[in-house]
Order: sequence, then structure tokens, then C-alpha cells
Amino acid sequence: MGKTKSKKAKAKDKNASKSQAQKTAPQALTPQTGASLFEDARSRLEDVFRELDIHPDAQARLMQPSLSLQVSVPVRMDDGSLKAFPAWRVQYDTSLGPAKGGVRFHPDVNQHEVTTLSFWMAIKCAVVGLPYGGGKGGVQVDAKVLSALERERLARGYIRAIADIMGPDRDIPAPDVNTDAIVMGWMIDEYEHIVRAHAPAAITGKPLPLGGSPGRVSATGRGALKVLDLWAEQNEREPQETIVAVQGFGNAAYHFARLASERGYKIVGLSDSSGAIYSADGLDVAAAKQDKDQHGQLAKSQAGTQISGEKLLALDVDVLVLAALEKQIHCDNVEAVQAGAILEIANGPLTSDADAALAKRDIPVLPDVLANTGGVIVSYFEWLQNRAGETWSEEDVNQRLDARLISEANSVLTRAEQENITYRQAAYRQGIERIAGALMARGNCLDCR
Repeated sequence: MGKTKSKKAKAKDKNASKSQAQKTAPQALTPQTGASLFEDARSRLEDVFRELDIHPDAQARLMQPSLSLQVSVPVRMDDGSLKAFPAWRVQYDTSLGPAKGGVRFHPDVNQHEVTTLSFWMAIKCAVVGLPYGGGKGGVQVDAKVLSALERERLARGYIRAIADIMGPDRDIPAPDVNTDAIVMGWMIDEYEHIVRAHAPAAITGKPLPLGGSPGRVSATGRGALKVLDLWAEQNEREPQETIVAVQGFGNAAYHFARLASERGYKIVGLSDSSGAIYSADGLDVAAAKQDKDQHGQLAKSQAGTQISGEKLLALDVDVLVLAALEKQIHCDNVEAVQAGAILEIANGPLTSDADAALAKRDIPVLPDVLANTGGVIVSYFEWLQNRAGETWSEEDVNQRLDARLISEANSVLTRAEQENITYRQAAYRQGIERIAGALMARGNCLDCR
């Protein structure tokens, strides 16, 4: 399982039961104009299924989520009115362990997006060897217009709606877009009231007094920097020689930019939804963060010259870091990209056609399913600490994070070089091999007994 087939081996592999399974197994979708985010994401499985010895039964099961729940979350607003917010929780695959994934509050959340995010979570957990499957949740709401009390009612209502399918051994939520440790604190409190038990391992990304892990807040940015360091080392590039622009300035992007600047990388561009700032001499990330916190918009920062978000994506830099939302670079703007390499901290910031276009131009992409795994790795550490009743130091957490990424990321980078494939292809092959191996080891196929 997991080895590339020779043409001779493929020709011999024709027994009747497997042929029948092959006929009925859904095939990966070729991206079409207007294809959903989920269709575009899972089309990338086509290469994996074609090149590896993945059994058709495993292929069929990997093409759809194992569980998808849609709920309505009623919230009593501060003015006395009642609003009902559509929400979802999806468990894509749990062959390797309980589902793991964040919960986002965003007005554009929909079932396709949550399903796609759960699919990516399944891949990334497997890529870095975690005993988790993929899960994701979302509420369709503009969280920025809610009061603190309304956000708390929404968070607690969401947990009441999904409590039957979550838990430390089934599905473990965490923070995502527009949710944070405070929201996770409300959620774990609600869950523990429902189950009438102390169950800190049911949710990660919690406040420290409730069992949160030191190092969790900066983990995604720190992990992305470690992946960039390993790539730079492989390519004999020094941080001081590397110019970086960052799209996004949320939690993960800020900590990445802060740590990368401390490491010696020159951060020349930063952006958020309001616009972008640029300085050829390098930006003071701390000053930009202070301005952002003060004004609520990075575009008002005096740390650099104001430019548009589109111009930031087209900057001539060594590394363009994509740390905002999905589908930021696509067929209509990919040709404007001048960066020497792409680092994906956001989930799915490149469409599959943009990914292919960059590959044709020999622009390497360090993919999301590897580069943004720092958060879920430290969530795993939090889960372990909660189950053991322990608290590790931040230094210990960071060392464990580095050790896992050094092992798993170097495996992906080396595989890409040895097999002459992209980093994304190498990461997907590493992840899918592990998931498919677990699926088939569980049986339930015609010719694997």
C-alpha cells in the first residue's frame, strides 16, 4: 500500500472484485469553471489516486465526508429580537482518530466551505502524523457586528447544537477565523455543563486557566516559519537574504511576521482587508501591529507606504506569504504574481488552476496542508496535556513542535525532490497514503481479506 505501481503491476491487477469496485468508485473531479470550493479542492486527489496504489474502496470513501451536520443556532440579541444563524459541523474522515478542526464565524461560511476545510484538515493531520481525522465547523454570521454577550450566546448555542457528535474521543473543535481562546472558553464551559463532567480535552485553543496550552496562540505562525526555514536551508538560502511580503495580518500572520522578522527575514509588505503597507527597507512589525490595534485598520498605519492589496500580491519578493482566506490567487490574477516562492498559511489560498500555472513557471509553493499545521500540532499537545492532567512549559511545547515539523516537513521536501514533483503533490501523497492505509486496515473491502 502506498507504493507507486509499475505499468506491469497495474496490468496484472485485474481481479474481478477489484474491477467491479473500480467501476463504482467515484472519480476525482476535474476543475470546471464555477466549480465549488470543495470540487476544486478534491480534484487534487486525482494525481494521488493515479500515481499511488490506493485501493478503489479507499478512493470512494475519500471522495465524500463521513458526517455532515447542518443546524440552526437561535440567539437572543441585545435588543430583544431573536435571530437564527445557519451553522455546520463536518467530519470528513476519522480512520486515524477523532475529527479535529476549528470553528469559524464568518458571513460567507457555507456547507461547501466547511466540507472543504474538513477535507484539508484530514490531509494535514495525516501529513504530520497526528492521530486525528479531519473536522471543521462554521457559523454564517458577521461576528464583527455582534456584542460580546451576543457572541457568547452564539458560541454556547453552537455547542448545544453539535454536542451529540463531539467530545474528546469523537470530534474536538478549536479556534479559527473570528474565534479565539475567549470563544473556546465559552464553548468548553457549555460542553461541560451539558455532559456534567470536567472534559477539557473536548476543545483545544482554550484560555490557559481552563487547560489551554502555552504556545498555542503563536503556534500556526511559528510552524509556518519552521517550514520556511527548512525550505530555505534545503535551498541554501539565508533568512537575511530573503525578502518577504505577507497577505493577511490576523493572529497567524502577525506571529509569523513577528517571528520571521526576529529571525532575520526582511518583511516588506503586510495587508489586511482594509489595504496594505509597504517599505523596501523592511517594516517594523510591532509598530504595524500597534497601529492596527489602535485604528482597527492596517491601512492607517504609519509604519509603511499605503498600497492596494492587489499590488501586494504582485510585489517582486523572494517569498509571498498567503495568510488571509481561500481562493486569493486564481486564474484572473496568477500571472501578476512575481514572487520567487509561495508560502500558504491560509487554507486554500490558491485555486487548483493557479497552482498549476505557478508550477509551469517553476514557482514553488509550500502548501497549506504542511505549512499551517503548527496550530493543529500544538492543539494535539494541548489534548495530550489535558488527558494526562499535565501542563508543559512553552519552551517544551515549541521544542516538540519544531521536532515534529523537522521530521515530517523534511520528509515532504525530500520526497518532492526525489520524485520530481511539487511540494503539494508530495504532501498529499504522504497524507493520503496514511489515511488509505488506515482505511484498508479496517477491512470492509472485497479483496483485502
